[in-house]
Amino acid sequence: MVKISKPFFIVNPKSYLFGKESMKLAKISDRLAKKYDIDCIFTGQLVDLPEIAKQTNNLIITAQHMDSLVPGRGMGHVLPEGLVSAGIKAVVLNHAEKPLTIAELDMTIKRAREVGLMTIVCSDTVEQCKAIAELGPDCMICEPDSLIGTGNSSNETYISETTKAVREVNKNILIMQAAGVSTADDVEKVMTLGADGTGGTSGIIKAPSWENKIDEMMAALAKFKK
Repeated sequence: MVKISKPFFIVNPKSYLFGKESMKLAKISDRLAKKYDIDCIFTGQLVDLPEIAKQTNNLIITAQHMDSLVPGRGMGHVLPEGLVSAGIKAVVLNHAEKPLTIAELDMTIKRAREVGLMTIVCSDTVEQCKAIAELGPDCMICEPDSLIGTGNSSNETYISETTKAVREVNKNILIMQAAGVSTADDVEKVMTLGADGTGGTSGIIKAPSWENKIDEMMAALAKFKK
């Protein structure tokens, strides 16, 4: 299983991009991850990920979802073994736009562990953070559903309380605070409050220059390297 060093960054274009545009963003992220020597998680559409994996060297290629099934019956599902064979190293689970029940999330985390995929699990409230931390994911994205895509970052109380909640359950879980993060100041705020990593979606996608925006954010993040 891939090991991530702190601090780390995520570029998560969701369904905003596909094909050539997704590859363009991946190559920008790849160059800047090398420039700042930062582990960079990059998500994308499943059909694009195998080629992105082939054409980049410094990214942790990550699926935006998978299912808990095993090889056999399961039309239309995302098979864990299929992701691994395509060069994918990690998977995001339970995003607000693709939520899972606790029971299904538990099974899916276990299946990911079986095939060697790193799990990055999203959580909304402090209570959810505690419950999901009990399942033992490798990394958690703590973000209020209401702030996703708004350009407004989480307040200091939320960041501190969710980070504390996860660490009290399992101090080995990496914690990402990324809701609304879109500037160097946002990056510095969440990292100062105890996050292990951050990143963005709309703040990057909607920027006049993807490269300038990621460079700005990674430069701020690099200040927290030990």
